[in-house]
Amino acid sequence: MLTLLVLLVLLNYLVETTIKVLNFKESKKPLHPTLANLYSESEYQRSLEYSQANFTTSLANSTYSVLILVIALLTGVFGAIDRWVREFTSSEILLAIIFFAVIFLISDLLDLPFDLYGTFVIEAKFGFNKTTPKTFLLDKIKGYLLGGVLGGGLLTLIIFIYQNSGGAFWILGWLLLSLFSLVMFMFGTTLILPLFNKLKPLEDGELKDEILKYCQQEGYSIGRLFVMDASKRSSKANAFFAGLGKSKTIVLFDTLIEKLSTREIMAVLAHEIGHYKKKHTLVGFIISAIQSLIIFAVLGWALQFPELSQALGSEKQGFHLAILAFFIIFSPLSMILDLFTNSYSRRNEYAADQFAKVTYDAEPLKTGLIRIATDSLANLSPHPLAVKIYATHPPLLERLKALD
Repeated sequence: MLTLLVLLVLLNYLVETTIKVLNFKESKKPLHPTLANLYSESEYQRSLEYSQANFTTSLANSTYSVLILVIALLTGVFGAIDRWVREFTSSEILLAIIFFAVIFLISDLLDLPFDLYGTFVIEAKFGFNKTTPKTFLLDKIKGYLLGGVLGGGLLTLIIFIYQNSGGAFWILGWLLLSLFSLVMFMFGTTLILPLFNKLKPLEDGELKDEILKYCQQEGYSIGRLFVMDASKRSSKANAFFAGLGKSKTIVLFDTLIEKLSTREIMAVLAHEIGHYKKKHTLVGFIISAIQSLIIFAVLGWALQFPELSQALGSEKQGFHLAILAFFIIFSPLSMILDLFTNSYSRRNEYAADQFAKVTYDAEPLKTGLIRIATDSLANLSPHPLAVKIYATHPPLLERLKALD
């Protein structure tokens, strides 16, 4: 079993690295004529340098992480941590919480140099970073506390179900996770996001008047419309939709409002409303729940094998060890699931673009998409394989063609 774990980790690394290399090489090819004039020569060179910097750092990070994981597997580090924690508690719930807390903390600290370099060197060099050391530190602390409360609470309930439900664990565990995901999906924007960013209602003015007019025209109840102070961390522009029913929320980055014209913002907003009107968010949640059901069904079957815990260097079977081993095994297989969910997501993006084209106007959407992509020095020509496996949005060129 240990050999299988190591081989799967290495296989996953080789596949991901191959795709990264292909994607990077593709980005260096001459741009399609439709895209060639979007960058000035100097900006195009900057985009290539940005792509090079991110590729090099990502490759170094993934190689470093895999080496650490393989060494940990071969030397029984996870089993050693398990034995150390067992000296302090015999409770399976506390054992699992402390075990995962230690693993998470070690992993995060090992990744810290890459996080710092990416934020304060690469993003700063290309003019994107607005994060101060204080904000970075506070984000880390808040993330730890939030992970402890929500992650620890969810893990406690899952282990409790495992200990008391017998063969029904997989279905009851899935129901719990689905309920948690639904609550986060519907209320996460108003409960969690304000811990990190300030959300304020869009101010009165031309943009708000246009939005109200468009929503009335399309029979869309505006729900909650917020502007987020994304500029405290990055200069990149974006917007997103979350929630269902009365909890539906549209969030516009302040950087989006700063960089795009009113008509471009309206077109982006029409795109986001298109996701809601076409029920993409609801169907997306259902698909995610079905994915989770598959994972829990396989997990429920796999937990009966003590070999999972033994492969991590422990003489005793433990829920936490089995979970960790299972997700190492499942990681390459999740790529197959991603092929389907990401394909569905890309189709939704095309459909939302068409909704914006029909109900508002294609031209400001096209110029808005171009500005968002070029301002962030995005890779305008990703490799088709990288798009198929990882991309939730179609390449810019394909979106522009579809809007013609």
